Amino acid sequence: MIVPVADAHDPRLGDYAHVGDHAWLRSHGLFVAEGRLIVGRLIDSPRFPIRSVLLTPSALQGFGGAIDIGPPVYVADQQVLNEITGFDFHRGCLALAQRPPEESDREHFSAARLLLAIEGVGNPDNIGGLFRVAGAFGAGGVLLDPKSGDPFYRKAVRTSMGAVLTVPFERVTPWPSVLDDFKSSGFCVVALVPSRGARPLDDFALDDHGPLIVLVGAEGPGLSDEVTGTVDVRVKIPMAPGVDSLNVTVAAGIALSRLVR
Repeated sequence: MIVPVADAHDPRLGDYAHVGDHAWLRSHGLFVAEGRLIVGRLIDSPRFPIRSVLLTPSALQGFGGAIDIGPPVYVADQQVLNEITGFDFHRGCLALAQRPPEESDREHFSAARLLLAIEGVGNPDNIGGLFRVAGAFGAGGVLLDPKSGDPFYRKAVRTSMGAVLTVPFERVTPWPSVLDDFKSSGFCVVALVPSRGARPLDDFALDDHGPLIVLVGAEGPGLSDEVTGTVDVRVKIPMAPGVDSLNVTVAAGIALSRLVR
């Protein structure tokens, strides 16, 4: 249902005044999608009930002039959108949708051949980038420890290019002992580390291994000793002398690209 709106103070748009307030969004069970690509993926996904869409006339034309959904599709000038939201990074297209319940999808994960596990990564750019990497290389899902950031943080959704809408994930506890459950199910748990004692990634990639969980940690502290002490194998990405580490998203991308060959 297309609904033209001319006033930034229209009460029907009240929720959009909070799109930059992650705590408010989370407390109301909502998240925000920005840009035609991500909003389009949201519309195509049955997993996330949409509250409403807010976009400019030109953005609406990018959808062929119509969006066939039940919730309201508000159409307003760019100036109105900017006044409501307080920023203009949305490219004239926003949507609010309901967060999914944080429930276990362990059965889905148990059938995967490759999972990405994240420990202690709080930066939303990195969280979004890791989901994008997971989607690009066919990971069956993402496992998050209790300290990692929220994939539905606005910037994480944007950086992921919508991958958080398509890649299943679970915040797993108790951490890290929950990894033993996956090991019992046949997964080989692989820690990506910079230490000299680790196996070169390309050597490990040649092994005949079963389903994998690739573990990455925050830049700086890396993976905890508790985690690295329980994994099956530690691997490293060979680098030029004098370079000790990579951005976690870059490192994960290299690792997954090697392991899915």
